Amino acid sequence: MNKYFITAIGTNSGKTIVSAILTQALQADYWKPVQAGIEERDSDVVNSLLLNDYSVMHPERFCFKKAASPHEASAEENIQIQLSDFRIPETAGNDLIIEGAGGVMVPLNEHDTITDLALVLGAEVILVSNYYLGSINHTLLSYEYLKKKNVRIKGIIFNGPENASSKSIILAKTGLTCLLDIKQEKHWDPFLVQQYAVKLFDNWNS
Repeated sequence: MNKYFITAIGTNSGKTIVSAILTQALQADYWKPVQAGIEERDSDVVNSLLLNDYSVMHPERFCFKKAASPHEASAEENIQIQLSDFRIPETAGNDLIIEGAGGVMVPLNEHDTITDLALVLGAEVILVSNYYLGSINHTLLSYEYLKKKNVRIKGIIFNGPENASSKSIILAKTGLTCLLDIKQEKHWDPFLVQQYAVKLFDNWNS
């Protein structure tokens, strides 16, 4: 079983859409270890965007009411998150897509970040980046943090209206493989996710 941890350069970067694409492409299982904000669970969104009958949505280890950083959301409910709380769910041999919360340095508690969780779970990271003013800096800083932590990185996925200049400098400075470019789609449905799932394999084994 391969484990891929989806993290990003910030919040609302498109991690859930990326997770759906990867889950569909790899016929993988999906797991969101920490859900903060329960109006719309990410596992429900991913499940609604799949066309396959193989993927299993594993329940969250923690599910908090407040839409906030995990360390804050957990404090609201008098819960202290520890890395030892997490165990990889059992699968039927499927790969596992693990979706993080927020960006690479989002705190789980006073000491540990979301990147520490990826390390404890032994997962390979896929970094999601966006195109906006300042995203080069945010992407490179995120990469340097992952590198400092000795995280294995599968590659990077860009999300949003393409900026060739930003993309080229990020790839040149990180040496990462661009696994996929996602356009700013108006509406996501299972058939669109499937189209991107097919495109993913153009660079998956690069």
